[in-house]
Amino acid sequence: MKKFILNLVVKENITLNTQYSLIILTSADPLPPMLPGQFAEVRVDNAPNTFLRRPISINFVDTTKNELWLLIQKVGEGTKKLCEAKSGETMNLVVPLGNSFSLPENIESEVLLVGGGVGIAPLLFWGAYLFERGYKCSFLLGGRSVENLLQLDDFAKYGKVYTTTEDGSHGEKGFVTQHSVLNGHNFDAIYSCGPTPMMKAVAAYASRKNIFCEVSLENTMACGFGACLCCVTDTTEGHQCVCTEGPVFNILKLKW
Repeated sequence: MKKFILNLVVKENITLNTQYSLIILTSADPLPPMLPGQFAEVRVDNAPNTFLRRPISINFVDTTKNELWLLIQKVGEGTKKLCEAKSGETMNLVVPLGNSFSLPENIESEVLLVGGGVGIAPLLFWGAYLFERGYKCSFLLGGRSVENLLQLDDFAKYGKVYTTTEDGSHGEKGFVTQHSVLNGHNFDAIYSCGPTPMMKAVAAYASRKNIFCEVSLENTMACGFGACLCCVTDTTEGHQCVCTEGPVFNILKLKW
């Protein structure tokens, strides 16, 4: 897909909790086409010690309102600065980057989307995309506590939402791969994004059950164009850049 360098206007900055902000961006011109699973490289302005753009998953695209949503976790100076954006300010983005999730072959497929932490970000856009095309979706979202479970009402618009928390403050206590829905239901396809140990556990489950599975890797992607080689991962086809060959990979391609 064609890539664009855009100056988008911050329409709203919603503080979800002390760690996460939802930045809603818009433009006077129609936003370019974007697909679930793709990401943006966002320039960090007025941060003297931050020189590189920050890779942020596309959380949602609302074509009716011409909005692009970015779910950002405050990790370092760059993301903290992005989370301080005020309405009316401008953000410079390179979009859309990377590949996208693959549609299940059968429209009758029951699909499970599994996310943890900020890894839920691309799954909202993907869930909406699947729902609009007639697929039956369920979401399995995990976090350390209820404070780490984000956008539950948004996910519920597109399917059944199951949750786990490590402290038992919401949903079932434990990790996503321990949720009872995995024992009592047969899914045709699974998609996942989140911490690597979580995705590896999801991939192992899918492999045992012979279920089609794709994961969205969260390697450090400094440039977004495959030039810096920061995000290289080992695959059955050799070492590949996550930012260009991914971030979405079929688990059969990953040397996990």
